[in-house]
Amino acid sequence: MTQIAAHGFRTLTLEDVRATLGHPADLTPHKVRPRLDAPCRAFIARSPFLTLATMNAAGDADVSPRGDPPGFVKVLDDNTLVIPERPGNRLIDSLSNILETGSVGLLFVVPGVEETLRVNGRATITDDPELLATMEVKGKPPRLAIVVRVEQAFVHCAKAFKRSQLWDPALHVPRKELPSIGEMIKEQIDIPEMTAKDIDDFAEDDYRTNMY
Repeated sequence: MTQIAAHGFRTLTLEDVRATLGHPADLTPHKVRPRLDAPCRAFIARSPFLTLATMNAAGDADVSPRGDPPGFVKVLDDNTLVIPERPGNRLIDSLSNILETGSVGLLFVVPGVEETLRVNGRATITDDPELLATMEVKGKPPRLAIVVRVEQAFVHCAKAFKRSQLWDPALHVPRKELPSIGEMIKEQIDIPEMTAKDIDDFAEDDYRTNMY
């Protein structure tokens, strides 16, 4: 075990972690499948939201949300799915990471369902017009899509959602209890010519006009 100088925390090895947490139950490793079976397909078809994890060649990681109407991710076969790339901030962090390493991890979420679906694999980027046309929303196809070659797929248990009570409406936080996006950006970046309200108005206009 080593020390992190900044805080003095112990850094554990894999052997340390196993000694503390033990090993998975016999059933657990067998749930990891090398393809999308019927339950996985049903989950993806009902999911309007996923998180996309990527990593660049230096090992720097990034996680980005993706969302659309349920079924927005297309399953082409047991080992291939496609995610439309909708308009965003154009930083292209996920896309540049994919071009560097191809490694992706997906977490599919279905509202009201406490289990999630995890998918790991290798990704590429395409601009194939016929494929993009199948993912059109409001008359607008995406300009690009992420094609994932599935290597692992498995359901993740509900413990995190049960602990967080994520779907309990009584625990939902009123938006006004947190700073607006304009207030947060203004705090992070000093833009003399724009107020927080200006940034909020800009964001709302972008939501109205640039969703697809």
